[in-house]
Amino acid sequence: MENWLPKIGITLPAAAVQVAPETYFDSSHSDFWLEIGFGKGEHLAAQAAAHPEIGMIGSEPFQNGVSGLIDLVDEGGLSNVRLFQDDARLLMDSLPNASIGRAFILFPDPWPKARHHKRRIVSTGNIAVLSRILKDGAELRIGTDHMEYCRWIMAHMLASSDFVWQCDTPADWRNRPDDWPPSRYEIKSQQAGRVSSYLRFIRRPRSL
Repeated sequence: MENWLPKIGITLPAAAVQVAPETYFDSSHSDFWLEIGFGKGEHLAAQAAAHPEIGMIGSEPFQNGVSGLIDLVDEGGLSNVRLFQDDARLLMDSLPNASIGRAFILFPDPWPKARHHKRRIVSTGNIAVLSRILKDGAELRIGTDHMEYCRWIMAHMLASSDFVWQCDTPADWRNRPDDWPPSRYEIKSQQAGRVSSYLRFIRRPRSL
């Protein structure tokens, strides 16, 4: 970690200013994608390997997760990955409007107790921030294996006029798309017999 963090770690400016995502990369990229809470980094690393033209930015506060992603970056020789080791909301607040082409929130902590619901990453406030930083037509992917949280996610996302749910049939949310690599947590969840939901939303075009 000591060798890699100075190279791929993101440090936000002390002043409350917005920083374009391309600032954090050494080479140019056609777009920038953001994963909020990347766990051990399996999904983010797989996306980075499949899309070398994309600048992949991940946020994860826990050191074990950061270490896991760094190992994958090292093993895969991935030069298009940057990480922020802190609360994703700090990073999102620092990003300019319409600067992210795709975002992922995959199997976040459901905080099942009612008194902890305020800690859930999918919230009215965070949806508004995602709406701000996502480009028109950008995709937001949310995965969960917790059915009550799934209902919570749907209620909050459908309450936002900025997003359109991409779903024509039940298979659209029951089956993981081919370009959605699994994470270690998801595999363990499947082995435990839990059913996952794969939710996809598109950022509506902004009014002219």
